[in-house]
Amino acid sequence: MKILVLNAGSSSLKYQLFDMDSGEVTAKGNCERIGAGGTVTHKKAGADKYFEEIDLPDHGRAIEVVLDLLVSAEHGVIGSIGEIDAVGHRVAHGGEQCRESTRVTESVIKYLESIVPINPLHGPPAIAGMKACLALMPDVPQVAVFDTSFYSEIEDFRYIYPIPYEYYEKDRIRRYGFHGTSHRYVSAEMAKILGKPLSELKIITCHLGNGSSITAVDHGKAIDTSLGFTPQEGIAMGTRSGSIDPTVVTYLMKTKGYTPDEMENILNKKSGLLGISGMSNDCRNLTEASEKGDPMATLALKIMTNGIKRYIGAYAAEMNGLDALVFTAGIGENQKNIRRMVCENMSYLGIEIDADKNENFVRGIPFDLTKEGAKVQTWIIPTDEEYMIALDTKKLAF
Repeated sequence: MKILVLNAGSSSLKYQLFDMDSGEVTAKGNCERIGAGGTVTHKKAGADKYFEEIDLPDHGRAIEVVLDLLVSAEHGVIGSIGEIDAVGHRVAHGGEQCRESTRVTESVIKYLESIVPINPLHGPPAIAGMKACLALMPDVPQVAVFDTSFYSEIEDFRYIYPIPYEYYEKDRIRRYGFHGTSHRYVSAEMAKILGKPLSELKIITCHLGNGSSITAVDHGKAIDTSLGFTPQEGIAMGTRSGSIDPTVVTYLMKTKGYTPDEMENILNKKSGLLGISGMSNDCRNLTEASEKGDPMATLALKIMTNGIKRYIGAYAAEMNGLDALVFTAGIGENQKNIRRMVCENMSYLGIEIDADKNENFVRGIPFDLTKEGAKVQTWIIPTDEEYMIALDTKKLAF
């Protein structure tokens, strides 16, 4: 069985073709600068990367290019499009109605179009990708896998904001949570490693990248998460502020004359690690600068890691205990100084990592950081959202 997984961003289209019988990725790539020129990077297993500058006016054309590459004599891995058994789409936001992965239908697309106002960046490209696939492959089952669905069972007192309740009733303003597919994958992998049912464990998963989120997984269910109405809430991220006093926003708009769009641009693209340090949103650059004595780089890293510690402590309290702590995504998997800073002085909660293990971790595999005798297991687990999407697609498509 061959499943194509698509992840449509605002100006990009990432893809992977899975052979579900072997579990291998036979081809993968990324279309970028969609709507502003266009490039495609494609790689089939065992071959060199192929790169081309190509006109990509929209996501529909990008999908056509991907399908052409998959069947091409030189770069392809299948004989015809008919060999693709199903397509899985990563969809960032499922609102309140799409509470689990589902087959793509006209009614599903219509609902997703209705919630574009609360998902303006990621909604339109995902919808365009689904429509294009339905047009190009009308007989191939399509499945939508939502980042928000992992949080569909969070209780209302954790997702309702303390503003007039009518804004939830009329405008559906609430905490939705994101990165759910990643958190679902690594928490399940953690249970496998421990050799226990997920339903018996209390796990905190830290998805740390340019966008970051922390999730409390209590007996297999996500009960709380740091991202909220948008992926702006929570800890300081690469360019996003994370949670701040909301009056800061209104104060700046009043005193500086910023429009809502200008304020949103500041909070989303000019804040976080970049805004604090004044130099970079990349933890690698900030780590290097901090080690050379740059005080602002050091401050940025401390603000971010202290925010992560706050969520870990809060979620351990909410779950009344903790069995395992997981680090994943680009920063979580690769930045040893970030893991060290987060786990320092956490022994009261049972979190203690081995300094030598953290220093000499092996990239790309699950790796145990736990100090001997520690009560909480601490691991690096590489995330694989695409494989999770492929699994859901396989289950729902037939």
